[in-house]
Amino acid sequence: MHPVLLDWRGIRIHSYSALLYLGMVFGLTAGNYMANLAGLDPLRVLVAMLLLTIIGLVGARLLYVAIHWRLYLQEPMRIWRRSEGGAAQLGGLFVMVPLSVPLLHALEIPLLPFLDISTFTLLTALAFGKVGCLLNGCCCGRPTAGWLSVNSPNRLGLWRPRIPSQLLESAAAWTLLLCAAVLWSQRPFPGAVFMAGAAAYGFIRVILQGTQETQDVLMGINVQKALAGVLGVLATGGLMIGLTASD
Repeated sequence: MHPVLLDWRGIRIHSYSALLYLGMVFGLTAGNYMANLAGLDPLRVLVAMLLLTIIGLVGARLLYVAIHWRLYLQEPMRIWRRSEGGAAQLGGLFVMVPLSVPLLHALEIPLLPFLDISTFTLLTALAFGKVGCLLNGCCCGRPTAGWLSVNSPNRLGLWRPRIPSQLLESAAAWTLLLCAAVLWSQRPFPGAVFMAGAAAYGFIRVILQGTQETQDVLMGINVQKALAGVLGVLATGGLMIGLTASD
């Protein structure tokens, strides 16, 4: 729709970058607020979130590169070319969570309460970022003649009435954010907010991935659907274990 948000006197701001930046700023602000509510050191939490944000961006890029490995095998210098874009956000999550364990240990921050806090940061960033995807034309929905459609382009600039996949995922993120806020004061154990949110998002993403025009398939496997399904199953298992232990 509007891949370039501002182009003035040589200053060019891309829509996706701007919305992602806003999402991270508001997400970190939300995380800082929740850290105060949880009684954790907000400065240490902020440092951890900033470092994990960088790790997550790298992980998201690396998964995208892995999916499109044939392209980058021929031109490896394009891997870190920021102007091209390209990221698979689930790759960031699957890197962030394991690496958060040693990082949080070093910063003396308890893991499970931090994960609950990070739920608000991640969902806020996702909610804004997906609007950026819509403006940029990436992650677009497949063409449809149904009533649930938005006239929008893909990355090639081809305009069609499409399923608004990006808006649906943004709406899902806002809904999960509201649910996380409600669950916060009633969480049965530390980590329950994160696990419930991750489980719900994983299964929602499996459904919404099927609405997208382009599917990332590697060795016959739909990578995004598979990772989303794994996330949903693992988070559900963790939630069940936590509920059993807290009884």
